[in-house]
Amino acid sequence: MKTIGIVLIVIGVIMVSITGFNMVTKKKVVDIGALEINKTENHPISWSPIIGVALIIGGIAVIATAKKGA
Repeated sequence: MKTIGIVLIVIGVIMVSITGFNMVTKKKVVDIGALEINKTENHPISWSPIIGVALIIGGIAVIATAKKGA
């Protein structure tokens, strides 16, 4: 259980420090022989730092309630 708590804390810290990222996709619009036209689209993915704080608190709670010696 302590391992799960540590993982939750690490993920929470990452989510608090990095609040999002951009995913870029490439879509083929026209493909006529040697002529090829592509379109790139940005898809921003973001989340609230509150989720990261909740994960940190949950991880601390899991570690605190874990049995000693298990």
